[in-house]
Amino acid sequence: MNTIIEQMLSQRKSETLGDKKNSIKEIVQEIILCGLSRAGFFQMAAFYGGTALRIFHGLDRFSEALDFSLLTPDSDFHLEKYLPVLERELGAYGFHFKAEAKVKANDSDVQSAFVKGNTREHILLCYADENLARTVVGSELIKVKFEVDTAPPPYAGFERRFRLLPIPYEINLYDMPSLFAGKLHAVICRAWKSRIKGRDLYDFVFYLANGTPVNLKHLNARLMDSEFAGAREDLTLEEIKQILFSRFESMDYSQAKEDVLPFIHNPASLDMWSKEFFQSITNHLTSE
Repeated sequence: MNTIIEQMLSQRKSETLGDKKNSIKEIVQEIILCGLSRAGFFQMAAFYGGTALRIFHGLDRFSEALDFSLLTPDSDFHLEKYLPVLERELGAYGFHFKAEAKVKANDSDVQSAFVKGNTREHILLCYADENLARTVVGSELIKVKFEVDTAPPPYAGFERRFRLLPIPYEINLYDMPSLFAGKLHAVICRAWKSRIKGRDLYDFVFYLANGTPVNLKHLNARLMDSEFAGAREDLTLEEIKQILFSRFESMDYSQAKEDVLPFIHNPASLDMWSKEFFQSITNHLTSE
C-alpha cells in the first residue's frame, strides 16, 4: 500500500467495516481536493458544506459529499474537464476510480459528478484483509459525489486554507459565517418530506457550540434565491430566529436522530434533541 495512504488511514478511527468504508471515502475526498487544487479549480471556486466543515473545522461526523461554489456565476463552466484529472490523481495513489458526470433531467445551475470504485478491491488495497473483503458484495461501489453551484448567491466571504496530505495543497474555502449561512438555509428550506435530515440539525448545534455568527447578508441572498416565502434582502436576525422557531415546532426528532446516527460515534450527543432544545439554543444565534 502507498505509504501516504497508510499514513492517512492511521489518523482515522476504523474499527468496523462501516468505519473502514468511510475512511476510504474520506481519503478519496481529500485526494479529489488535492487534484482540483493542482488543476487550478480553486482560482474560480470555493469549497463549502458539511465535508468542508469536517476537514477544516473539526466537525465530528462523517460527511458524504463535496460541495463547491463558483466565486461568480458562469454559465459556461464545465465540470467534465476536471474529471480526467481526478482519475489520474486517484490512480497515482493506487486507487482505481472512474469519474463520471451526472446527467440531470431538468435544467439546473448545479453540476454534479461521481467518482466510483469497487468496495472489495479497495478494502483489500487499504486493509489487506481478505476475510473482511469477502463480507462485501462483489458489485458494491464506493461512491463520492461532488457538486458545483455555477450561479451562487452573492455576499459569501472566503478564506485560503492549506492541507499537508496527500501532498501540500491550497484551497479556497467559505469562511465560517458564510458556511453557517449555507447550513441555516438548508435547515429553513430543505424539503425534508418524509425524511428529516438530522445532519443539518447536528451541524446547526456545532456552529452554535463554536460561537459562530451567521453571515446574514449571504443567508438572505440564499433565501431569496430559493424563493422562500417572505424572503427579502433585509430580513433581521430576530426575523430569522422566528423562522427557525417555527421550523423546529413540528419536527420529528426521532426521525432526525435516525438519519444522523450512522455518521457519528457518540449517540449520547443527541439525547437532548427536542423542540424545546432547538428553540432554546436558537436564542444564541448571532450575526456578523
